Amino acid sequence: MNVRSVLDKYGLRADKAFGQNFLTDENILRKIAEASGADKSSHVLEVGPGLGALTERLAQNAGFVTAVEADRRLLPALTDRFGDSENIRLVQGDILKQDLAELMVAPPGLTTRLCANLPYNITTPVIIKALESGLFSSVTVMVQKEVAERMAAAPGISDYGAFSVFTQYYSIPKRLFSVPPTCFFPPPKVTSAVIRLEVLKTPPVATDDTALFFRVVRAAFAQRRKTLLNALSGEFSALGKERIAAVLDVCGLPPQVRGETLELSQFAEVSNQIGAVLD
Repeated sequence: MNVRSVLDKYGLRADKAFGQNFLTDENILRKIAEASGADKSSHVLEVGPGLGALTERLAQNAGFVTAVEADRRLLPALTDRFGDSENIRLVQGDILKQDLAELMVAPPGLTTRLCANLPYNITTPVIIKALESGLFSSVTVMVQKEVAERMAAAPGISDYGAFSVFTQYYSIPKRLFSVPPTCFFPPPKVTSAVIRLEVLKTPPVATDDTALFFRVVRAAFAQRRKTLLNALSGEFSALGKERIAAVLDVCGLPPQVRGETLELSQFAEVSNQIGAVLD
């Protein structure tokens, strides 16, 4: 597919407001579709199909594809291309305002997956919504390279942060391959990467209160230069610094430890201990 000629045919242009950079490399499209794990037993949600290059690849492999496009200007091109397809449903709307359970309810009996070349401006909220929904067995997305590195980052390195912990609480992330700007029209100013999140049926750590767990995590990374003691003392000021220090001591953590060095199991232990004190 010649993206430029399709855009000209429908009087379109790539719109920065929608984060549009159309993927044109056929080899990369094939690799993404294969990485998604989609087969005839799969119902795939695609976010931001654009002109349908990845949609076509996914539909060849999957039992059913639901493609949600926010830019209504692209619907005529997508409808002309896929309007007669029996296993593709086109939905115009903002994915962040859609009820994912309703989108994925039919056809029944299929394994639900998400696969997309995500618009950069909605990457984080889409991933958060998808993982929190508990609907998908896997999430395979192309994102900015730096975002992929954050999701897969291990404790103790600069890329490790609250989003790393969130992603790894719900899934096992595997960074697959990079995609240079030359594979897009128009080319973005950054390098992209494809990452697959194998969604976990149960979290890898035991938390008494998930909301409290993520509150602790966010506080730990809010000001990275602060020690965990100071960060949590600010977030849970009602407990006082001495009680927070006692919590860290029970968890076997020194008062000078920083949140960026903690594994998920340690965050869980700290949040469970704080929950016990708050009760």
